Amino acid sequence: MDDIKHLIGKELQDFESKFADSVKSHVPLLDRIMHYIVKRKGKQIRPMFVLLSAKLFSDNIQESTYRAAALVELLHTATLVHDDVVDDANERRGLFSINALWKNKIAVLVGDYLLSKGLLLSLNNNDFRTLQILSEAVKEMSEGELLQIEKTRKLNIKEDIYFEIIRRKTASLLASACAAGAWSSSNDDHTTEQMRLFGEKVGIAFQIKDDLFDYGSAKIGKPTGIDIREKKMTLPLIYTLEHANTETRRKIINIVKNHNTEKDRVEEVIRLVKASGGIDYTRQKMFEYRDEALAILNKFPENAVRNGLESLVRFTTDRTF
Repeated sequence: MDDIKHLIGKELQDFESKFADSVKSHVPLLDRIMHYIVKRKGKQIRPMFVLLSAKLFSDNIQESTYRAAALVELLHTATLVHDDVVDDANERRGLFSINALWKNKIAVLVGDYLLSKGLLLSLNNNDFRTLQILSEAVKEMSEGELLQIEKTRKLNIKEDIYFEIIRRKTASLLASACAAGAWSSSNDDHTTEQMRLFGEKVGIAFQIKDDLFDYGSAKIGKPTGIDIREKKMTLPLIYTLEHANTETRRKIINIVKNHNTEKDRVEEVIRLVKASGGIDYTRQKMFEYRDEALAILNKFPENAVRNGLESLVRFTTDRTF
């Protein structure tokens, strides 16, 4: 990550300043909340993908690229704020969530405010193609979330449905980040679509890595089994259920449905998943998507920026947090 930040360090600093400006409000309460949001920024993976995708096709970063990165971050932040309300989550990245500090009603309005700021940022600067790219992602994310809720009720998700859910719910935003970055510097539809596909593959690999964390595949400093307690059907569990005998399958489903808050029972499911080969299979699929993304990227001429994008892709699958 240090090499990547060195490659686009100045651009990231400029982006942070422009993003802070983009969320300013004339309402004191909103300004306090926006200040809190800006200060607790995460790894900024998505803005990095926007900036690097743009720089792959032009040495000079345009204002339209910074606006694209800001739009991506605005939409991403809005969805996180709304997700915390839906999930009744009191923490985000180890800090209090917006709804924990200011209650649900304000959190929902803050999410709406961030969405509107993103829309206006694009519309006021005639970034219609960028807005179209990102609006498609928001639609996909909503559909993916609802598809997951619908399927989780029956605990009968098959592998193809799982990939459809994470493609929509997680990968669509990263795909749009890469597409928006590429469009902002190339104005070429074919190039933009190639980078969208690249981002989609990376996004799927990114989500699979998150799913692996739940089974303690790395020292990440947070408890395992959260997905099981929330009855989320992720790939390690889906693989195990599809390959288990009838008795084991019934046992797992019973625990996930009726005993998902009991630590010992959740740990039993984790042991069964590991014993079934579910972790190894999931890791294999993650690397397949990563390699498919790199194959698309390697169609473009090799340079420092392409190498930086490759490093960022590898970080998504090698990260320990």
